[in-house]
Amino acid sequence: MEQIHKRFTEEQVAVLLRGYCQGTIDRTTVEKTLEIGKSHFFAILGRYRRDQDKFSMVYHRQSPTRLPARIESEIEKELNLEKALVDDPSLPISGYNYSAIRDRLTKQGIEVSLSTIINRAKNLDCYQSHPRKKAHDREIITSAIGALIQHDASHHRWSPYAKEKWVLITSIDDFSRKLLFADFFEEETTWSHIQSAETLMHSYGIPLSYYVDSLRVFRFVQSRDSIWKKQVLATDDVDPQWKQVMKVLGVNVTYALSPQAKGKIERPYRWLQDRIVRTCAREKLSRINEGREVLKEELNRYNNHQVHSTTGEIPSIRFAQAKKEGNSLFRPFVLPKLYVSNKDVFCLREKRMVNGYRRISFFNREIIVPKVPLREEVELHLIPNMANNSLEIRIWWENQMVHSLFFPMSEFPRVHF
Repeated sequence: MEQIHKRFTEEQVAVLLRGYCQGTIDRTTVEKTLEIGKSHFFAILGRYRRDQDKFSMVYHRQSPTRLPARIESEIEKELNLEKALVDDPSLPISGYNYSAIRDRLTKQGIEVSLSTIINRAKNLDCYQSHPRKKAHDREIITSAIGALIQHDASHHRWSPYAKEKWVLITSIDDFSRKLLFADFFEEETTWSHIQSAETLMHSYGIPLSYYVDSLRVFRFVQSRDSIWKKQVLATDDVDPQWKQVMKVLGVNVTYALSPQAKGKIERPYRWLQDRIVRTCAREKLSRINEGREVLKEELNRYNNHQVHSTTGEIPSIRFAQAKKEGNSLFRPFVLPKLYVSNKDVFCLREKRMVNGYRRISFFNREIIVPKVPLREEVELHLIPNMANNSLEIRIWWENQMVHSLFFPMSEFPRVHF
């Protein structure tokens, strides 16, 4: 259908609009005559009412029809960089993120629409059609902040310029969807997960429960008996070090039985992966400390500026509002009665028997234990310090600390903290 100004003169349209304004013609009649819809009618009516004497049906384009060559060049440059990342099998991204490209161009002072970038991507063979996904009902299963903390780790090559893979450990509040903890570690260990929990609890308090997968760091899982092998310990008969910390603090632990059950935290992971990998590649970052700076920026964007698709709110605002209304199951962090130091809560635990020489053996190292009777069992609290490569050992007997000492970690080469 031809445009209105090609089918009617401006005087004809003005007569119809004048009749509507005077009440002699109804809206339906005008729309049928001009063969337009309701929205189009009110758009024209607005122009007529603003200036009846200079009313015109000719549309004047406010922006140029073509982008300057410099902007076209920058779009092409960003799309080619994106294609190189998507084609690299060692990176944890598999699709194009045109929103991220638009954000990077905006930082350069280039304002273009998402549709413009997608059109250029199709012309440059930098486009993938998205397969139709099965609908997924996302919902909030808790009614207060601190009711459930989803905790997980992601081990990937986060930058094409990094020689090693880094581990991203995150904790997200189910109710607000706020990421309460996120940091890179060089490797995933029990100690790194304990440190993550310590940082979160010092910042926000002790939550009601944690939701984790069945990784051996969090749960002891034994295989079934067979005719060749009889298991002595069943699943959950032994508490891993991380779970022992949770028990000391009175935090419930729930386990996800499948990757699909971890969807709420997997989606923020994919979002962070897309953004972090692309930024690290663009800025040619190769060190984990540089990656932490990018993570900090993206964490701020996710928590403080982005409306969550499920809650319809910005996570930090939703979290703060719940806290203000007293809708929180976080408990203030208080040391259990037996302890006087955080070191005895957030630590690794081992048990040893004092021998006839009043010594214990710790990975082939003989340690003298004063003030403890022979043949008594003591509990060792181990606190690794990665910064100065030392290990503090605090020895407890009958609910009191009887000895503490420091060793270089090099003296325990077989121990993986």
